[in-house]
Amino acid sequence: MTLAADHRELPVLKERGQHEVFCGLTGIVWLHRKIQNAFFLVVGSRTCAHLIQSAAGVMIFAEPRFATAILEEKDLAGLADANEELDRVVSRLLARRPEIELLFLVGSCPSEVIKLDLSKTAERLSASHPGTRVLSYSGSGIETTFTQGEDACLAAMVRGATGAPTDANELCVVGALPDVVEDQFQRVFERLEIPVRFLPARRDAGATVAPGTRYLLAQPFLTETARALGERGATRIPAPFPFGVEGTRGWLSAGAAAFGVSDERVEAVVAPAEARARKALERMRERLGGKKIFFFPDSQLEVPLARFLHREVGMELTEVGTPYLHREHLDHELPMLPESVRLSEGQDVERQLDRLRADDPDLVVCGLGLANPLEAEGRRTKWSIELVFTPVHGYEQAADLAELFARPLVRAERLAV
Repeated sequence: MTLAADHRELPVLKERGQHEVFCGLTGIVWLHRKIQNAFFLVVGSRTCAHLIQSAAGVMIFAEPRFATAILEEKDLAGLADANEELDRVVSRLLARRPEIELLFLVGSCPSEVIKLDLSKTAERLSASHPGTRVLSYSGSGIETTFTQGEDACLAAMVRGATGAPTDANELCVVGALPDVVEDQFQRVFERLEIPVRFLPARRDAGATVAPGTRYLLAQPFLTETARALGERGATRIPAPFPFGVEGTRGWLSAGAAAFGVSDERVEAVVAPAEARARKALERMRERLGGKKIFFFPDSQLEVPLARFLHREVGMELTEVGTPYLHREHLDHELPMLPESVRLSEGQDVERQLDRLRADDPDLVVCGLGLANPLEAEGRRTKWSIELVFTPVHGYEQAADLAELFARPLVRAERLAV
C-alpha cells in the first residue's frame, strides 16, 4: 500500500465484519478507582456482574464502589415494573452507602435494559435523593468497545453538570489518568505556572465547564467527551498524545503555547525528566529495535502507541488497526507514522488474521479473545487492555511503556532456552 505525501490524507483500509472486543462496562474497573466519591450501578444480567467482578479482582469481603442491579426472571418476563425495581435497588443502596455523592446508572446489552430510559430514571432519582447526583451512560457491548465506556461516562459528566462554572483560565486535562501520572503532570504544569485541573477529578463536585475553557486530551478515544465539551464552549488544544518522550514533549509544549509559555521555559522545566527517559529508552531500543509488530483494533490507543514504538524504540510497523480513526484528534500523530505502515479502521477478524499470518510479525497487540488462539499458533502477544490499566503516560513511564511490549518477547526467549 502506497501512502500519499500528505499523511493526513493517507489511505485507510476500512474493515466491516466480525469483531472481537470487550464491552464498555470494563471501564468501570479503572473509573471507580479514579472518581473516589462515585458509585457505578450496572443495570444488567449476571453475566455483567461476573465480568466486572472478574476484571476488577475484588475480594468478597471488600466494599467496592460498583455493583450490578441484576435482571431476574420476573423482570425478563415483564412481570415486574423495571423502573420501580430500579428505584427500590437505588434506595436500598443509598440507605446503606449514604456517602455516595455521584451515582452512575450504567446500561448494558439485554433488550429489557435497552428499552429503559435511564437518563429519565437518573433525573427522577436525583430529585428523590437530593444528596446524590445521578447520571447515566451506556456501557453496552453492542454500542461500545471497552475504552468507549470511559468516553460515555465523561461525556455524561460534562453534559449532566449543574454546579458552579469552572475557571476558564485553567487548563483542563481530559481523560482518566492513574494518580501517580496525574501528580507528575500537576507538578510540571505548576512549574510552567499554568493553572490546571483534571477531568475526571478524584472527587467530582459537579462543576460546569465554563465557555472558553481550553483542554488537552490525555486519551485518544474520548470522541463523545470532546463533543460534549465543545457544546459547552470549550476548545481542544491540538497536540500529540503524551506517550514516550516525543509525544509528552509535544503535548506539554502545545499546552504551554496555548497559555503563552515560551519554548525556552518548557525546555528548562522538562529537560531533566526528558534526559532520564531517553537514557532509559536506550536499553529498550536494544531489545525492541527491528522487531515487527501488528496491532489489532481494540482500544483506539493504537496509533499513538505505534508512533512511539516506531520512532523511539525502532520497531517496524506492519499493520496498525484501530476501532475508530478520528483524524482530527490524531492530526499530530498520523504524520509521524512511516509510509510503509498499513492503517486499518474497524475490524474483519478473518481478513486481519490472514494479513497477520502473511506479515509474520514478532509481536501482536490484541484483545483477550484473540491472544490465546494466537499464542497457540506460537505467536507472541500483548493484551491491549493492559495498556489502559497500567501507568503509561509521560516521561517517567516511557521506559515502562516500552517494557510492556518487551516482556512477551523476553519470556519467549527464556522459554526457548
